[in-house]
Amino acid sequence: MYTKFKNLLLAILFMCPGISLAQAPVPFIESLNAPNAWVDSAFNKLNKRERIAQLFMVRAHTDKGKAYEDSIAGVIKKERIGGVVFFQGGPGRQAILTNKYQSLSKVPLLIAMDAEWGIGMRLDSTISYPYQMTLGAIQNNNLIYEMGRQVALDFKRLGMHVNFAPDADINNNPNNPVIGFRSFGDNKYNVTAKVGAYMKGLQENNVMVSLKHFPGHGDTDVDSHYDLPQLPFSRARLDSLEMYPFRELIKQGASGVMVAHMNIPVLDNTKNLPSTLSQPIVTTILKEEMGFKGLVFSDAMGMKGVVKFFPNGEADVRGIIAGNDVIELSENSARAVKLVRKAIRTNRLSWDRINESVRKILVAKYWVGLNNLHPLKTTNVVAELNRPEAIALNQSLADAAVTILKSDSQIKALERTKKTAIISMGTTAENTFHNMLKMDFDNSVHFVLAKNASSTDIANVNRELSNYDQIIVGIQDMRKRPPAVLDYSNNMKLFIADLAKLNSTMVVFANPYTIAGLPGIEAAKTIVLNYQNSEEAQKASARVLSGKLKASGKLPVSISASFKNGDGVTQ
Repeated sequence: MYTKFKNLLLAILFMCPGISLAQAPVPFIESLNAPNAWVDSAFNKLNKRERIAQLFMVRAHTDKGKAYEDSIAGVIKKERIGGVVFFQGGPGRQAILTNKYQSLSKVPLLIAMDAEWGIGMRLDSTISYPYQMTLGAIQNNNLIYEMGRQVALDFKRLGMHVNFAPDADINNNPNNPVIGFRSFGDNKYNVTAKVGAYMKGLQENNVMVSLKHFPGHGDTDVDSHYDLPQLPFSRARLDSLEMYPFRELIKQGASGVMVAHMNIPVLDNTKNLPSTLSQPIVTTILKEEMGFKGLVFSDAMGMKGVVKFFPNGEADVRGIIAGNDVIELSENSARAVKLVRKAIRTNRLSWDRINESVRKILVAKYWVGLNNLHPLKTTNVVAELNRPEAIALNQSLADAAVTILKSDSQIKALERTKKTAIISMGTTAENTFHNMLKMDFDNSVHFVLAKNASSTDIANVNRELSNYDQIIVGIQDMRKRPPAVLDYSNNMKLFIADLAKLNSTMVVFANPYTIAGLPGIEAAKTIVLNYQNSEEAQKASARVLSGKLKASGKLPVSISASFKNGDGVTQ
């Protein structure tokens, strides 16, 4: 069944690039200036406090219990906020809660989720597509378009309208603590093309995007969740690199952009001012110079990068003054609305500024279909989110990302009848990779070494290896969101270097930057890189080693002098 669906999917993708099952809607940007009776009617029914409240989106969960859910219901009913952002929980529970929340709202809620790799990033029992770094290796961007389309179908099934994705950051700092594997890579052209494909898949199916993190969070060494990063670069550098994807994607009709919390002196020299609160950055550069007409979203307003220097609601007010249309996750939305009203009374803000954003938000609600809101069906949710074609696509994406570094000589030399040692590193049990390999290599033995294996355990495995004709080494990072440094012991890293000298076939299931922290691995003739340790990646690599799949991925980042952007053997 899997093969049948996959073959059908691939045939459609290659014969009909950019296919959409429904006619593409009028682009959101084009709809902004069109006469709209529903928008006019909804606007006129809002009093002044409710208009301000439309600019705010609050956090929602379905994994925090009834008291929390009821508290958010109270906020929706009392404050008349514009939208919610769903985080962790379950899809069935979320469908039920969405119906409840929408029933309480005077104007239908705009519902968002930060789902960079699909709703599985937040919800149990759903599909997690590959990280953007993994997708950066894929050479067929039609697959990424199709992923965007499938994510859009999931959003619509759950009554959601805005994906806080794709990530348009260029990850040109391997030590970046917050972007890393969330980026498509360090080449601005590849990043732009792949963000564009993902964006198109979403928007052509009536889901809005929020390209992030303007004007570019890829070269920072501070996580803005915890402090305020500073970008010390020249305007020429920012224009030519960090802001390049945003500029090009705005030309392609991006419906939304999210502004980051970063201090950028060359763009605004106000001390400790985050870009989110900077009028020169949000209004002058993004809206006027770049010509962006869509929705401008702030990054989450509870992050230390913004509230550290502007506490007690001042950040919310300054965010609106700066030009943001939507304030995401204010620490206190009721307080923020009061402070905005005060800012209007004291002439820091104008009603014209508020009304501009309110009308844009209402057009967005109309564009996503909220003028004709119907309750969600709350049965069979999980099955309808795990469609066979989506599952097949997820495997196709993993297949297309597999990257062979150096050469494929060791793969070609593998023989299924030879005595084969399969070493799983970083895990404590058998896994999909090993189980698939043992079916293809009849005379194999499996060795398992934990990431902090003792010297004795390592020595015992090493001693056995002289009895084998060929060695396959799986290097696995078991962490859910893999950082740039592998958390193996030094003894394990030294053993990897020793194995590389033994004509082993090295297979890495980890962030690509981890290779830079494994000195000696470059001695291996063949390194198979998978970018993450998913079930799909393990299946893909096992099939590459057994000759059932041809690798075609290219390295989307430069790791070291030995491994540079664009490297990869096409079989």
